Amino acid sequence: MSTDKIGEYLTQFSSARRQMIEQLSRVIVGQAEVIEQILAAIFTRGHCLLVGVPGLAKTLMVASISQILDVSFKRIQFTPDLMPSDITGTTILDETETGKRDFRFVRGPVFTNILLADEINRTPPKTQAALLQAMQEREVTIGQETHKLPDPFFVIATQNPIEQEGTYPLPEAQQDRFMFNILVDYPSLEEEKKILTQTTKDETQELTKVLSSKAITNLQKLVRGVPVSEYVVDYVARVVRSTRPGPEAPDFIRKWVDFGAGPRAGQFLIRAGQAFAAMDGRFSVSLSDIRKAAIPVLRHRIGVNFQAQAEGQRTDGIVRKLLEFVGEPDVSKYDRGVRGRTTAKKLD
Repeated sequence: MSTDKIGEYLTQFSSARRQMIEQLSRVIVGQAEVIEQILAAIFTRGHCLLVGVPGLAKTLMVASISQILDVSFKRIQFTPDLMPSDITGTTILDETETGKRDFRFVRGPVFTNILLADEINRTPPKTQAALLQAMQEREVTIGQETHKLPDPFFVIATQNPIEQEGTYPLPEAQQDRFMFNILVDYPSLEEEKKILTQTTKDETQELTKVLSSKAITNLQKLVRGVPVSEYVVDYVARVVRSTRPGPEAPDFIRKWVDFGAGPRAGQFLIRAGQAFAAMDGRFSVSLSDIRKAAIPVLRHRIGVNFQAQAEGQRTDGIVRKLLEFVGEPDVSKYDRGVRGRTTAKKLD
């Protein structure tokens, strides 16, 4: 593909991203980093887990994103009595027009483009597991039949980190399905004053749709085609392998960590780097893109031990320390060629 065509696609991508952020800023104040990470996940077919205390507009943020995308949107309020069939759907015995009784599959809310799993840790593990196949294979098996989910499909879940009563911690396998674990923090003073001013007025903001489902799919193809240099792959591999206690790990990892990240973390780091590069108008992944994605990708894939907790060490701090430990590779030692190709089409 010619350089001019690639530039045209990146210009369209940058314009779409700018329009999305402009629309969201009419409802959401601040949280620029959170929004950027959610968009990166959407453009890489990833899933997000938003973690934050109540009242930080997590649900509003997801609902607003669904309003600016011309796709279907469903919300599931996770509760202790929620059943797997409440998510995936169920088979019922129905009577046809001819009077014959036959089984019919009634689709659950998981058959959508954007699924908001609100307070996902409030439901038991059996119900949480109903999302595992959907998030990984993008399909649902009911009885003897497997049903494909619509494309695009992504799950955005919310979780309250401070409330423990009546909650069920997400298993590691469930957490690993999420590309990003995104921390939604408190706003700054100026942002909070702006929130108070905007939300106490008697007016409703109408959001304009920016992208269709076909346009999202084309952008996802564009992101997957962003080339990745050999030295970037090497850097990602060394970062991920250094999270695992063992001979290759630094002393502080062996001291504070019980288990590290698996290969999926490296895949997500590269995907995130591709998305950040494309959204920034660049058609190559830099090491700064990888470092930018490191904390949200790794914070839920590293298991700290009791000693780390006793010493007040948190996963975010350990990842920052790890990035300082793993030095940048010498680019001159690598083949300057890159892998990847572009298969994107013009946005519709």
